[in-house]
Amino acid sequence: MNDTLNAQSDSAAVREFAVQARTLRQKVQREISRIVVGMEGVTERLLIALVANGHVLLEGVPGVAKTTLSKAFARILGCQYQRVQFTPDLLPSDVTGTYIFDRRTNEFVLRKGPIFCQVLLADEINRAPAKTQSALLEAMQEHQVTIEGTTLMLPHPFLVLATQNPVEQEGVYRLPEAQLDRFLLRVEMGYPGHDAEVEMLKLHSRPVNEVEPLFTPEQIQHIQGLLPSVYGDETLLHYIVELAETSRHHPDLALGASPRAALCLLHCARARALLDGRHFFTHEDVQEIALPVLSHRLILRPEAEIEGTRVEDVVRDLINNVPVVVSR
Repeated sequence: MNDTLNAQSDSAAVREFAVQARTLRQKVQREISRIVVGMEGVTERLLIALVANGHVLLEGVPGVAKTTLSKAFARILGCQYQRVQFTPDLLPSDVTGTYIFDRRTNEFVLRKGPIFCQVLLADEINRAPAKTQSALLEAMQEHQVTIEGTTLMLPHPFLVLATQNPVEQEGVYRLPEAQLDRFLLRVEMGYPGHDAEVEMLKLHSRPVNEVEPLFTPEQIQHIQGLLPSVYGDETLLHYIVELAETSRHHPDLALGASPRAALCLLHCARARALLDGRHFFTHEDVQEIALPVLSHRLILRPEAEIEGTRVEDVVRDLINNVPVVVSR
């Protein structure tokens, strides 16, 4: 009897906070739209990554407001924020920090790098070589940093927003697969559309006020803690695994989705449901989030690339051909 009452109480609590999460989503999108127009879908995916406790790789051509959106989003979170401009001469210690000698005390003291924050904007991450990019690997996966043998924990929540320009070929370094896999989502920022661009011109024809913080770190951590309570039928778990397994045997792919990718699909589906005000997720949540979760984890065969096949086509093919209800 007590177990039943506790379950009902937990479910009611999840419903209540799901409504709050939906309200926060609406407020964030409204606040972001005062700075960046026509990016509601991108903003929603940033929120999904936040709730799912993951990181985001923002891709887009120059001038589509990747950095502006990232800075506005970070400010809205109400968290400690740092920005690092990645350049070819940037060193790993410039990101993580290092020990320096203090002549007053005759001791080495730790000078922490900008990574010791709650929201890190890694601007133009592909301008730094792999050695510097690797400075983020431990932090993104384990929320900790090791400096000269000393391991230090990062504050919570911890979110990396990295931007890159996919069309540049000179002076940039391709992100290795291990680095890409640390990003929960890859989000492409395209052009805003004619009407939205006209609205942008009107918006920036007058002084624009700074966005205001809407979150606190405690609120974010509380919503993140609700994620495992978002209900999903076991058939949905089989569906997610079937998507991953089918990708591993797809004729156009040299590398399919890993078990980590399947876990990311689950987390993002739950986060999307929570932000929509629901305490349960469906196959539609999985399908909607499949492309940003899988697009940077799947590797096409060279023959498929030559024929003009894109990763987006493969993900769409997986969604169309894997049945939603998988009998076991």
